[in-house]
Amino acid sequence: MSKGLLFVLSGPSGVGKGTVSAELRTRKPELIYSVSATTRQPRAGEVDGVNYFFKTHDEFQQMIAHDMLLEYAEYVGNHYGTPRDFVESTLEAGNDIFLEIEVQGALKVMEKFPECVFIFLP
Repeated sequence: MSKGLLFVLSGPSGVGKGTVSAELRTRKPELIYSVSATTRQPRAGEVDGVNYFFKTHDEFQQMIAHDMLLEYAEYVGNHYGTPRDFVESTLEAGNDIFLEIEVQGALKVMEKFPECVFIFLP
């Protein structure tokens, strides 16, 4: 079995990553979407484990301390990060996965996965 492909969708805040991501998921439902962890409060209609993994600041710090994140960053007082295990196990199972993350985090992921497909929205 071959390893899956990692796609990284990135760009500055407000550029339309969410819109492109939603369309991509509609057109390519076989792509697995990586759910990020965050310390921000859920917005109306958001579901833990679907939109984000909602964590306390202490839980997020434990994830950092135990190297459980591929990347993480702080944005407007909250932390965001990509859980390592889910991405790595998805790729090892031969499935393609995509991340929708900000630029700083995307650069960190590219260091660890130089073979990823990087899509930048300016």
